[in-house]
Amino acid sequence: ETPKDGKGMPVDWIGIALLATAVGSLQTLLEKGESEDWFSTPYITVLAVTSVFGLLLFIWRQLSTDYPIVNFKIMRHRSFSIGMITSFVLGFGLYGSVFVFPIFCQTLLGFSPLQTGEVFIAGGLCTIAMMPFIGIMLKKGVPAQFMATGGMLLFFIFCHMLSKSTLSSGTEQFFWPLVIRGFGMALLFVPLTTLAMQDLKGAEIGQGSGLNNMMRQLGGSFGIAALTTLIHVRQGFHRSNLLTNINEYNPAFTERLNGLMQNFIAKGSTFLDAKLMAMKAIEGTVIKQSLLLTYSDAYWVAGGVMLCSIPLLYLQKFKKNTNIPVDVH
Repeated sequence: ETPKDGKGMPVDWIGIALLATAVGSLQTLLEKGESEDWFSTPYITVLAVTSVFGLLLFIWRQLSTDYPIVNFKIMRHRSFSIGMITSFVLGFGLYGSVFVFPIFCQTLLGFSPLQTGEVFIAGGLCTIAMMPFIGIMLKKGVPAQFMATGGMLLFFIFCHMLSKSTLSSGTEQFFWPLVIRGFGMALLFVPLTTLAMQDLKGAEIGQGSGLNNMMRQLGGSFGIAALTTLIHVRQGFHRSNLLTNINEYNPAFTERLNGLMQNFIAKGSTFLDAKLMAMKAIEGTVIKQSLLLTYSDAYWVAGGVMLCSIPLLYLQKFKKNTNIPVDVH
């Protein structure tokens, strides 16, 4: 309800407590799960059970009370129901990519936090500059589905370009991918929210806006947790594959090892010390290369999730001259 319409009505404090318990447990589970080895840690298991039962009880409570804090009846609108999924996917891609890229830059490329932030500036300015034009296009009847499709394709292109990064990549190589991402985000924020909210009226708009934002935040949490787990698993996979090349029967390895040893010996190291330092140098290279391949996998997953969600857009209604929601952040 709006504040005016809801004046004097009872507040469902039980529903609020259940929602806070379910979402809080889920957020903590997703944030701490990877570092705590997931369900091998008792309190992570407790959080998982608490979030599931909390959510089920919350849904039951909202369907049975006369004054629900979340009106699940708005899910009867097909566009809104599908919009919850696309908002989740947007959060997955948006927050997931923002999570992976800084780690990649600072861990492998040696960027400082300031340098990493500066790289994002151009893309952010593109998103801001595009927003008024997005609103104009929607008001002129350009289908939001077409605009959101363009945004998802641009996001996939951004992920594809970053997946080709190397250990010698610099700010020049990241400028255009992040600009493309900025344009893509502008084509996603307002159109996706417009599609989700187009059938809602009156008090339903406030309810829908809250659910839409919550799904985007949950998508971001799931995205970060999923990509963190992916990085952990794929790093081991790529490391194992690369280590198969570290043997005396591989000419490339022996050539590299001998070259490093000669370099260290020329600087005054003994034969044994030179060999030890050469092996450590090669180990460092293996670690960096395995991480590079792992981050490439993460970009492909984030882009692939976005790309596979395009068909969902065309299950929502095509509607001209739709009202643009005020709350689209």
